[in-house]
Amino acid sequence: MAENWPHALSRRLFLGSAAAGLAAPAVAQTGTGTVDIERDISTSVRRNISSFRTLDWHPYFSDTRKGAILVDLTSRALHYWSEDQSVYRLYPTSVPMTEDLTRRGRTEVVRLVEGPDWRPTPSMLERNPEWPPYIPPGPDNPLGTHALHLSWTYYRIHGTHDTRKIGRRSSNGCIGLYNEHIAELFGVARRGTQVLII
Repeated sequence: MAENWPHALSRRLFLGSAAAGLAAPAVAQTGTGTVDIERDISTSVRRNISSFRTLDWHPYFSDTRKGAILVDLTSRALHYWSEDQSVYRLYPTSVPMTEDLTRRGRTEVVRLVEGPDWRPTPSMLERNPEWPPYIPPGPDNPLGTHALHLSWTYYRIHGTHDTRKIGRRSSNGCIGLYNEHIAELFGVARRGTQVLII
């Protein structure tokens, strides 16, 4: 039994140091020989959360005529109900970066575009003068594959090719969806679909 003592101790030391290593911040060796410490990922997770709980349409709409879309900016989720309520969809979204870019209230879908092109608004170009004045449809277009234009000028529900934006405060005012989700929504929404952004 005494001969097993060093083995048992070294095993405990190994397990203890392994547990401590898991609890410590991750480190990465750079090509220059310096060591960078990665930041705590919990801060990233807090900015990228969505509350995926189903909702009933009744508290938000008097009916579902032409369908209804509810965008909850706090939970970063879009809810869709078809006119006859047989279809319900729940999607994660990107939302405006700041309150001054955010618009809340009732609007409706006025136009549906597959393969949208994009022109930054005058205020976007003022904030970002390096941006091009026009981007045609395609993989570089920030509106993704489909766009639902709202009755508010410049506001849309659209796709994005940059999937890192979904679940975050990352837009200049619009509501963004994964391209596969905006394609689904595009297939069921129509002109006149009610939209409420809260």
